[in-house]
Amino acid sequence: MSTKTESMSAAERAYAYVRGQILDGEHPPGTMLGEAALATEIGVSRTPVRVALARLQDEGWIHIYPKRGAIVQGIDERTVAELADARFVLETTAVERASEPMRQRLAEKLDGLITQHRAAFAEGDVARFIELTLEFHRGFVEAGDNRVMLEMYALLSDRHRFTLFMNSRHLLERSDELIAEHEALVKHLRSGDSAAFAATLQSHIAENAGPASPR
Repeated sequence: MSTKTESMSAAERAYAYVRGQILDGEHPPGTMLGEAALATEIGVSRTPVRVALARLQDEGWIHIYPKRGAIVQGIDERTVAELADARFVLETTAVERASEPMRQRLAEKLDGLITQHRAAFAEGDVARFIELTLEFHRGFVEAGDNRVMLEMYALLSDRHRFTLFMNSRHLLERSDELIAEHEALVKHLRSGDSAAFAATLQSHIAENAGPASPR
């Protein structure tokens, strides 16, 4: 019983490790992953690595080639577009339904995140910037106070993170514009202008969604 539990724990550890590296851009699309190398790197046997890779293949992050290894998959153009559409619907709907006190509290919080955005860009800390961006946009959905919408948004977070890392160079190149767009979103949130918020968000998402990567 304990051996099985330890094995499952090792598989979970291997899964979290490889998945995290894929989402953070350390293994970009086209990277070949080998069981033996991963097992050594993680400090587990090859069996839990094999289990982890099978799970990642089921989720669409890799494709396994027997006796060769696994290749990291990209996100195709359709998925990028669908992710943008889903985020737009959830974020705008939540903001439109948010109460006045909730909007004002969120605006104050987002002002603080924008300050942190500036610091992250100044330091060239892409990983920190991406974490802040995910938190920034999740805030709009939280404002709607709808648990189901939050659960749906959480399902998008992995792909959102992945596209941000794949698009990190573009984000750094337009850091000033991106921060200005975030400031405009907060301005419209604070004023309660849902139409202006939606128009700004649509343009913002389109500009920063990122290119599709080859599969």
